[in-house]
Amino acid sequence: MHHTLRRAALLSSAALAGFASPAIAETVAESGPERDYLPEEIVVIGTVDEYASEDGSTGTKTPTPLVDVPQTVTFITEDQLEDQSIRQLGEALRYVPGVSLETGEGHRDEIFIRGQETTADFYLDGLRDDAQYYRPLYNIARVEVLKGANALIFGRGGGGGVVNRVSKTAKVGDRFFNGDASVDTFGAFALLADVNQSLSDNVTIRLNGTYEEFNNDRDLYDGRFIGISPTITAELGPDTRLTATYSYDNDSRVVDRGIPALNGLPLPGATEIFFGAPGFNQTDAEVHILRSRIEHEFNGSLSANASIQYADYDKIYANILPRGTDGTTVELSGYQDAQTRQNLIGQANLVWQVDTGALENTFLFGVEASTQDSRNTRSNAIFAGGATRTTTALADVIAVPAFSLGPIIRDRNSELSTFSAYIQDQLSIGGHVEIVAGLRYERFDLETVDALTGTPGNRVDEEVSPRVALILKPQENISFYASYAESFLPQAGDQFFLISPTNATFEPEKFTNYEIGAKWSVKPGLLATASIFRLERSNTRATDPNNTGLTVLTGESRTEGFEINLIGEITPDWHANLGYTYLDGEITSASSFGVQGQRLQQLPKHQISAWNRFDLSERFAVGLGVIYQDEQFASFSNTVTLPDYWRFDAAFYYTLNDQVAFQVNIENLFDETYFPSAHGDNNIQPAEPFSARFGVRVKL
Repeated sequence: MHHTLRRAALLSSAALAGFASPAIAETVAESGPERDYLPEEIVVIGTVDEYASEDGSTGTKTPTPLVDVPQTVTFITEDQLEDQSIRQLGEALRYVPGVSLETGEGHRDEIFIRGQETTADFYLDGLRDDAQYYRPLYNIARVEVLKGANALIFGRGGGGGVVNRVSKTAKVGDRFFNGDASVDTFGAFALLADVNQSLSDNVTIRLNGTYEEFNNDRDLYDGRFIGISPTITAELGPDTRLTATYSYDNDSRVVDRGIPALNGLPLPGATEIFFGAPGFNQTDAEVHILRSRIEHEFNGSLSANASIQYADYDKIYANILPRGTDGTTVELSGYQDAQTRQNLIGQANLVWQVDTGALENTFLFGVEASTQDSRNTRSNAIFAGGATRTTTALADVIAVPAFSLGPIIRDRNSELSTFSAYIQDQLSIGGHVEIVAGLRYERFDLETVDALTGTPGNRVDEEVSPRVALILKPQENISFYASYAESFLPQAGDQFFLISPTNATFEPEKFTNYEIGAKWSVKPGLLATASIFRLERSNTRATDPNNTGLTVLTGESRTEGFEINLIGEITPDWHANLGYTYLDGEITSASSFGVQGQRLQQLPKHQISAWNRFDLSERFAVGLGVIYQDEQFASFSNTVTLPDYWRFDAAFYYTLNDQVAFQVNIENLFDETYFPSAHGDNNIQPAEPFSARFGVRVKL
């Protein structure tokens, strides 16, 4: 019986993740509630009456139920994104325990996962999307956060984990139109459209588009976003499917670096003050991403897929920012920075399922190759007397002294090429014991040049990253696991713009993740998870403690904690995404980050996130959200504290008929003043006060 259920689970996950052939997909029917807070449930018609399984394929690159993935994974589905009226990735991640937001200098996504800061560990359909920009969600079906180092699946980086967005794809044989319009109490508004149209029996096109204008309580803040994303799905035969997607995103907004600190806390009474220069503090980003994937099923046990992605990123931003205040005056500096990047990534995977009775193997064989060309330039703002810093009076409106842009002080070019090969086996023994084991070989070849000095830098790293896990399954819907995984990050930082000749002599940083956890599929559409983990970071640069003046790789840090989650349909009328995380992290050996014993930056000890939707009748529903974030240090200095806070959100939904629905989303219901993120000690971001968004949805 176990083998039959296991096969049903594999087929259901495969159909959802795109691993299964169209022939298999045709046997699949949707089930579950109108609002899915887990990945969409699948019922397989055939060998059993039904078997509901949540998709965990991103964590293994094979068709695997989420309950069998030996790693903490958090999902935010399209339904939850709609219920919360969320438009951008950073807004969504506020409701993911174990993740805290970095201000990102007011122009990019930047987060901490289990205490590890990243600007680059972002993926789109499993392919790297690592440039510095704000990622929209208008064409996204699901956001996945996979926590803990795991280079086997994702390659270098991802020390604390990775964020993967799953794109909306054209649905063969379906025709629909979804429209969405909303406006909030600050005047920000958004228009979205989603059209799916069959061109023939085997070819369907889907088009997602959006136009948004930004505003909030902060003085002088505004901006706009344009996004358009056509995608096509073609069934090339009974066992072959091709998908192709293009997205164009154009983002223009004010760069808001927040407020400075005073006496170890955010400057009082400054939540609306803009410490920048109107007309100068601006970022513009233009992003093109073209991606294609082909899938083929050779037989019931052997399948393959191949993907290729080209991405072009062009971005410029400029800002005047606060450097500190004494309560009477504020020190300012500024600069303009430009970045361009072109990524080309190819990936291919072969999945082979072998059933020999008591033993079931799911083998993964994969290769990935990529090239990346980047350029980064910077010019400083120059004030009177040629100074790069100036002081002005602290006031409700900051008078920025006259300045001009100086000559280019940074011009960095880099060329990166990588090649990876990986193998993984998921071995099931007798239906109650599973072993996941694999290795990834990665060659990392980075060449950079400092164009101002002509100084070259290059580094070739060849690393083998293991992953091994033991899973015990007392019954099909419960698992207990213990896992070990590694990842690495070369010494050029996660953007790889420049590696100095000195840093080029050092081995990469190493991340090691130990995790013990449990998962329980309480019922179809409801998943409970818990985990205890330790994440160790080593090979961090440090000053030689023997006072030689040299740099050595002795820096280390450690994060420990546990996490619990409950996601899905608790009752037919109550859908929820509930989570709690405890995190304790410190520098265990002095490094470039700080001295031994200091707590890791922006690492709240306790985090609670809870989003609930209650359907009170067929037409009326309400939502309630709660976020708690414990106090945290703004930086490794441990001298500025962001106080703890509670935030409550609410929502009201009214379904007029099958085509039209209305909703109101209220953020910060009790008008709490708090500071959710920072970029160092003197760029602290105040949260928005009470605001309401009014929306209407149309489905045809």
